[in-house]
Amino acid sequence: MRYTSAEQTQKLLDLARSSGVLRPRDLAAQGIPSHYLARLVAQGALLRVGRGLYMLPDAPITENHTFVEASKRAPDAVVCLLSALRFHGLTTQSPFQVWLAIENKAWQPQTQDLPLRFVRFSGDAFRLGVDTHLIEGAAVHIYNPSKTICDCFKYRLKIGLDVALEALRDGLRTHKCTVDDLWRYAAVCRVQRVMQPYLEAML
Repeated sequence: MRYTSAEQTQKLLDLARSSGVLRPRDLAAQGIPSHYLARLVAQGALLRVGRGLYMLPDAPITENHTFVEASKRAPDAVVCLLSALRFHGLTTQSPFQVWLAIENKAWQPQTQDLPLRFVRFSGDAFRLGVDTHLIEGAAVHIYNPSKTICDCFKYRLKIGLDVALEALRDGLRTHKCTVDDLWRYAAVCRVQRVMQPYLEAML
């Protein structure tokens, strides 16, 4: 079935409204020629918010907008460490980079206009504890609070032990994580011995 130019334009705008941030590959899946993007940007009906990223001018922008852009650049990655802590309200840190976990042998996207920091996880440490959140109409993968805290202890030399301890304390105080979940993910991340004395001191 062939669509008129007006119908293709409307399909594209509907897609932008439902997905939040568009990539050219999203259009290909719907059979919409990519040149419609440039045309709608010139008309002011779309905004180019990054390399290969487009959205509606009146689309709602949240404090987690960079997570949406990051997930479009690296759809298989998972928001982790400082960025996940910030999302869950478990840190006073405000990282200017979006921290993303990718599998050990996965391709790492190259970005210049979006500050991303990649960390390589493997096996269950990558696969487990992932929740999917709908942000600005886009599905964003983020580690849950318990898994994030254990990751922070594993990478304490990168982010600081004080950050991991703050997250552990706040996670228990706000009941965003349970001792059982923490212990389970500590085993996955192989940080049980590291976490045990701190966990016992807070109970």
